[in-house]
Amino acid sequence: MTKPRHFSMLRSFAAADFLTLANAACGMVAIFFCLKYAETGSAAYIWGAFGLFPLAFLFDMLDGWVARWRRKHSALGADLDSLADIVSFGVAPAVVGYTLGLDGVWDGVVLVFFVVCGIARLARFNVTAAEVAARGEKVPYYEGTPIPTSVFVILILAIAYGTGNVHGEIWGGTLQLGPWRFHPLVLLYGLSGSLMVSATLRIPRP
Repeated sequence: MTKPRHFSMLRSFAAADFLTLANAACGMVAIFFCLKYAETGSAAYIWGAFGLFPLAFLFDMLDGWVARWRRKHSALGADLDSLADIVSFGVAPAVVGYTLGLDGVWDGVVLVFFVVCGIARLARFNVTAAEVAARGEKVPYYEGTPIPTSVFVILILAIAYGTGNVHGEIWGGTLQLGPWRFHPLVLLYGLSGSLMVSATLRIPRP
């Protein structure tokens, strides 16, 4: 039995995989910044979190471009991409929303729905892509919106934060539904999640 070489997993990565990992790192740091903002109240941290989403999106675009340019991808590439995306465009946006005041119980239900939809959407794409690839074809379209489109939700939250409409003055106000609070703004997450898992919305793949 051949003894594994040191760092054998890293040696198996293609160049594009390191860009994918950079995408995941951006999402994780954005979560850390949210925690520091909740602890300190310093606006620098939440603006830092906002700024990391476009960077994560850029890395997500570049990894595919580099893989095609170099005509090389690893066996782990597709799974790495999905796992990175759920961190940067699923969990991290939900944490930002919660940090900025979408923290009622009903808000939490919607945020969890958003993340679950992102996971389901990525799983469906991976299975579909594998089936199509087995026939020697390429996936011609996306079913539902790709999960990185959640950056538009982050953009709206950044505008809301920049205009002072957070923490008690969130756009749309606060409703009391039964024993728990609900912020209508959280429906942006609900809409984004619903569009991700839509089976009737088909977007041509570049």
